[in-house]
Amino acid sequence: MSEGRNPAVAAVKAGINAVALALVFPAALTCWIEERLNPHAEGVFGFWTHIFAILPGPPGLFLRRAFYRLTLKRCAIEFSIGFGTLFFHRQVLVEEDVYIGPYAVIGCARLRKGCLVGTRANLLSGSAQHEMRSDGGWAASDRSRFIEIEIGEHAWIGEAATVMADVGAGSVVAAGAVVSAAVPAAVVVAGNPARFVRSLDTNRPRRIAS
Repeated sequence: MSEGRNPAVAAVKAGINAVALALVFPAALTCWIEERLNPHAEGVFGFWTHIFAILPGPPGLFLRRAFYRLTLKRCAIEFSIGFGTLFFHRQVLVEEDVYIGPYAVIGCARLRKGCLVGTRANLLSGSAQHEMRSDGGWAASDRSRFIEIEIGEHAWIGEAATVMADVGAGSVVAAGAVVSAAVPAAVVVAGNPARFVRSLDTNRPRRIAS
């Protein structure tokens, strides 16, 4: 997105981004206050993520990006985030040219430059968020057990995939796959649990059905 840009178009986009930042500032301010009062509280943050998730069209895209730019751990202004997508925690890093499709769910994650996250994909905060109590029931989600998973540069997470571990740079996770163990760079994995399918030639263009 950032290469070969027309200067006039870039100037217009920069202006729109600035307006969007101003519009979302009051919402971001309430999140900052919440974090200052209780670093572990995310109720106010969650409220606004749901509000911005359902704003349609280009205005919604600009406002979502601006809100996350101000509230996530770190977030580039040049990335695409689809309608209905939710960030569940502030502990997310989004680098430039990331694409996140509609209705994706993002937990604690680091999204490296140029990675693609498909529609309805789930990036969870690790695979050990709950533990069994002594009475045999499952305990509520424990923030101390969350881990930050990393999606490598130009990796591709397919539609409705569930990812609970790191995915290496340039790798492809097939649609519907469930990743519970780290995926190395430049491979294709598929299935539940996800298994190695083949290696990728990183010097050749890829043509993979979306």
